Amino acid sequence: MSFTTFIIIYIIDPLLALALFMFIARLLLQLTRADFRNPLCQAVVKLTNPLILPLRRILPPLGKIDTASVVAVVAVAGVRVAAHTLNDGALAAPAAVHSILQWLIAIGVEIVLMVLWTYFYAIILYALLSMIAPGGYSPLQGVLATLCEPVLQPIRRAIPSVAGLDLSPLWAGIIIQVLIHLPLLF
Repeated sequence: MSFTTFIIIYIIDPLLALALFMFIARLLLQLTRADFRNPLCQAVVKLTNPLILPLRRILPPLGKIDTASVVAVVAVAGVRVAAHTLNDGALAAPAAVHSILQWLIAIGVEIVLMVLWTYFYAIILYALLSMIAPGGYSPLQGVLATLCEPVLQPIRRAIPSVAGLDLSPLWAGIIIQVLIHLPLLF
């Protein structure tokens, strides 16, 4: 393994993944109308503001969609795909992007996978917190409820609880894992 490959795999890629997660979290919190007085929401905003605020001066929002946040997500995902491409596929990304269409598809896949993984871990954490401290409140529970409830409600309507046990997080996790691994079948 070359030094460049080592740097990309163990330093740059995790930092880009964390940055992509933060920008996606900001966008999801905006779309789900989270309470931005929550300390965790404020932390996400403060960490993402250095890129979002300059973009907001250029890009006006389209209705309820913050275009600056969308552009930031696409830009960070593009940088991550570029790092994968520079590393000749060592991170299970396309080894070479030959056209704009392939580049856009790779960026789209990167974003969709990060959103799915974000929801998967958020739902697991939400379910664990509800078992550990039912009826309690913490800033994390408030954020997770805002993110997870829109996903879990349709599942609860379709599959009722069994003996008072809500299985919607389990089913949501299974559905998300199927969606994550679906491209591997083709």
